[in-house]
Amino acid sequence: MAESHHQLVNGLWHEEGFYLVSLTGNLLVIVLALLDHHIHTPMYFFLINLSVLDLGSISLTVPKSVANSLLNTRSISYAGCITQVFLFIFFTAVDFAFLTIMAYDSYVASCQPLHYEMTMNRRACVQMASSAWITGILLSMLHTGNTFAITFCGGNMVGQFYCEIPQILKLACSDLYLGETVVLSFNLFLGLSCFGFIIVSYVQIFKTALRIPSEQGWHKAFSTCLPHLIVVSLLFCTAVFAYVKPTSHCPSGLDLVVSVLYSVVPPLMNPIIYSMRNKEIKGAWKKLTERRLFTKNKISRCLP
Repeated sequence: MAESHHQLVNGLWHEEGFYLVSLTGNLLVIVLALLDHHIHTPMYFFLINLSVLDLGSISLTVPKSVANSLLNTRSISYAGCITQVFLFIFFTAVDFAFLTIMAYDSYVASCQPLHYEMTMNRRACVQMASSAWITGILLSMLHTGNTFAITFCGGNMVGQFYCEIPQILKLACSDLYLGETVVLSFNLFLGLSCFGFIIVSYVQIFKTALRIPSEQGWHKAFSTCLPHLIVVSLLFCTAVFAYVKPTSHCPSGLDLVVSVLYSVVPPLMNPIIYSMRNKEIKGAWKKLTERRLFTKNKISRCLP
């Protein structure tokens, strides 16, 4: 069904390194958050979900691209292309939903701290997480069904390093894919609503932080919330650009750059922004390494 252009694959900004860094960072976040019971809070519950999604998202595209490059092949099966489209939409939609939920969690913690435990209780967190996963499945089914119900007659080559809906639509026999246009419009509305909610949440957090007399308080708020906002804006704006801009039948280097920005960069940056600069995660890592060193020294002393 689809072929990736070999030159595009080779120009993917050292994607193997990106993948290894993202894999290590997200796995580390999951392990530390699960092992340290002191950080079993709503924020880290959502962070574990986000890391799982980031692992799935980047593992869906980069390894296949690297394998194609190493094996000097450029093909993917029709069923593989459908699976890739379904899972990519799923991971991206649920990822954005969790970014929205985490913005709300930060808002309640910063602006309504006295109501935090009541608002972000275990039941509410599970319900929000379940809603995000279920919504992602429904949107993926809708998108994938509409995309592959179209008749294709424009060849079998996609000018991208993975199966992406805008590139697949270039192979349609006609421009009359009304169903997919309606679905894209609906998703755009949902995305704009979530993005607007995130913006409003962070604006309220900034306002609250500016009222804090301590310079350390507002510096902490800006140093954490601003990078979050940058990553969310990058994910949303590049995805909207890729899916809303008029389709062109000529492969474009800009399309490749935009796809990398919303498919590879967020899974790479999320563990760095949300956790590696976080004192709780650093503390969990320190305790884990100290425990391992203590166990190792204890075993070595016991050996004859």
